[in-house]
Order: sequence, then structure tokens, then C-alpha cells
Amino acid sequence: MTASAPSPPPSPEVDPRLLEVLVCPVTHGPLVYDRDRGELVSKGARLAYPIRDGVPIMLPEEARELGEGE
Repeated sequence: MTASAPSPPPSPEVDPRLLEVLVCPVTHGPLVYDRDRGELVSKGARLAYPIRDGVPIMLPEEARELGEGE
């Protein structure tokens, strides 16, 4: 019998009031909260900003570029 590694705890939720005021630092346009991936998505800039420990990381150099189907 092997012990499986414990799954990481879910990342803390982002304050909804913060989500209301945040905009993309590149386009200054709206962001979409992707709860499943833990990211804030800017469709205009085609970037997804990570959320770490409940804190959005709004640096373009930390963002993931969106793929064709995203």
C-alpha cells in the first residue's frame, strides 16, 4: 500500500471588491476571473495574470500568453 501525496490546499479566493476595480495594466481594459485556473484574463492583451495566495500578480512579465482557443 502506497501513500499518496496530499493535494495542495485550494488557493484563497480573491476579494470581489478588488476584482471590480482591477484592469489590465497593458490595455486598461476589463479582466475576467478564471476561478478554475486561478487567473485574471485580459482578452484584449491576450494575457492571463496569475493569482498567488489570493493576490493577483498584475505584472505583464509574469502573465501567461493565451493560446489560440482561449
